[in-house]
Amino acid sequence: MGGNGKHRWKISFYRSTSSGKQPPKEFLCPISGSLMSDPVIVASGQTFERRSVQVCREFGYAPELPDGTRPDFSNLIPNMAIKTTILNWCDQHHSDRPHPPDLASVEKNVRALMEDSRVDQGIRVSERELLKGVAERPPIMFSHAATELGRGRVDHFYSSSSEESVVIASPSPYTPLPFATRPSCYSSSPSSSEIVELETLNPNSNSNSNSDSIHLSAEEEELMTKLSSSVIVEQEEAVISLRKLTRTKEELRVSLCTPRLLSALRSLIVSRYSTVQVNAAASLVNLSLEKPNKVKIVRSGFVPPLVDVLKSGSGESQEHAAGALFSLALEEDNKMAIGVLGALPPLMHSLVRSESERTRHDSALALYHLTLVESNRIKLVKLNAVPTLLALSKAPRSAGRVLLILCNLAICGEGRSAMLDANAVECLVGMLRRNELDSESTRENCVAALYALSHGSMRFRGLAREAKAVEVLSEVEKRGSERAREKAKRLLMIMRGGGGGGGGRADDGEPDWEGVLDSGTGVGLGAGTRYRVGPGRSLHAANSTTF
Repeated sequence: MGGNGKHRWKISFYRSTSSGKQPPKEFLCPISGSLMSDPVIVASGQTFERRSVQVCREFGYAPELPDGTRPDFSNLIPNMAIKTTILNWCDQHHSDRPHPPDLASVEKNVRALMEDSRVDQGIRVSERELLKGVAERPPIMFSHAATELGRGRVDHFYSSSSEESVVIASPSPYTPLPFATRPSCYSSSPSSSEIVELETLNPNSNSNSNSDSIHLSAEEEELMTKLSSSVIVEQEEAVISLRKLTRTKEELRVSLCTPRLLSALRSLIVSRYSTVQVNAAASLVNLSLEKPNKVKIVRSGFVPPLVDVLKSGSGESQEHAAGALFSLALEEDNKMAIGVLGALPPLMHSLVRSESERTRHDSALALYHLTLVESNRIKLVKLNAVPTLLALSKAPRSAGRVLLILCNLAICGEGRSAMLDANAVECLVGMLRRNELDSESTRENCVAALYALSHGSMRFRGLAREAKAVEVLSEVEKRGSERAREKAKRLLMIMRGGGGGGGGRADDGEPDWEGVLDSGTGVGLGAGTRYRVGPGRSLHAANSTTF
């Protein structure tokens, strides 16, 4: 917003629908304000109309977005998922499908934005920061349960216990899975080794000083100077200091997460020097814990370097990279971008091959959250991940977290087909029969995955009968938890030819699949049902896949 009161991002070229319903803001190009006909994801993670990006490139201009960041137009990736969604929305609302915007109109719009930015530069710095601060400090509302993990080793940044991965919170109809929102690599207290390292690098600092007295602008300037330094020792001091500052003070995490600091931190994530890389990645995990920072971090271009660290970083850096991707994946607006920017293959590889329990744990939870989005479910299926996940589910110590991902894959057509082809029914029934699952929540998820596979599949009943599922499900119906019993009951009704729960038979004698599934929520059974997380432990099963 400039000093003359003009508001940017208001130019719009889309035509209203006959129903008068406006398209979701995610369907509009942030530059032109029009419904996107050829959406592309740029290197910094945002989605724009291709022609808008081309014009900005020609003009050498990167507009400042409402969140204060500037996009990186160096690489473009077609966003087919959002394009398909836009076309479906237009068809459903009887709206004309979008056409590429007129080149002259886009050029005029970009010139207007460039002029606005020049006017903006005339505002006093203090006024501009004040205006930006209003937008950067919205009320913080978390949609997931903020549960904590157990304390672990004290000589390390990490704190989760290998015997407990997630604490189940009270049920809420608004959360698909109420579990910890903090990566296993996060600790609210410093490790003893880190305190020694801090005192060595900063002998004049007082570790007991009151952080509330820090002037943020001065702190940021000092950090920026050292973060941007070519002297490795100064870089180390800066990232260790940033890690310490962002560990416990929520207000510092939000205030320090500025475009300048993020830009400097991004290059240090892939530093050749282990201490710099580890502490830079750990600082990013801390910054990512705050909801207002999550989208800002992804839009600042951190996903590609995190992917690089996950592929080739040190073991400790990989733990932080997996934790950061998990934390960022909690934000709905980040899920699609993280998938498009290539995080799924290295996360899958880390889940299978990493020697670190924490890396496997956070990789699994990142994959769970990312596969809440249809496009990422399809990507994971195309990576041929289903056979690997089924193999991992047979290992008791990894079954709990892997079943969460399989439950998500089972609710889409591609995932169901791949799972049925990979003999998932026999695998899941066998796990229940052998009583290999180490928690009630994991058993519930196993039954939930079977229930999801039954949706709309003519093959399911035959495969379930071959696996002798009736006997196993009858036992679950008698002795399982309330959630598991109800799912087993519905499955038995399907197996025996009844609809159940408001279902029934269609005219052709087949069960009314839609009636059965519509009687619950998703693949659950009732408003309070959701997948649940049980204890996750280290993985020992061998795997012959290429992951």
